Amino acid sequence: MQTFETTLVVTQNDLDELNHVNNIMYVEWVQDVAKAHWLKNASSKIIDDYHWIMLSHYIEYKSPALLNDVITLKTYVINSEGVTTTRMVEIYKDSDKLLAKSETTWCLINSQTKRPARITPEIMDLFS
Repeated sequence: MQTFETTLVVTQNDLDELNHVNNIMYVEWVQDVAKAHWLKNASSKIIDDYHWIMLSHYIEYKSPALLNDVITLKTYVINSEGVTTTRMVEIYKDSDKLLAKSETTWCLINSQTKRPARITPEIMDLFS
């Protein structure tokens, strides 16, 4: 299982009226880190031929993130089958305090037909 990670700093624009990171930002971060992992690993041909859409999303919040916190996003694929893949995203503060954990199901889409596409061994190998 290959893990990809990136860091970011919480800004004022990430906060809600309670002065902690808005729930919408967590979903955006999950999407952003998944996309970054895909773009880092996939060839330009694969990127041209396919894209992913989010089918379902479950997130468990453990602790709030606050202004200027340094956040680490770690992602990895736990299962790929047929046209879908299940991706985990773990969100940490100070590299060891788990703030949230997400499990998201993605569907591979053929860019030409706009229809679901079976995940090829080549694509599976990108994340194993």
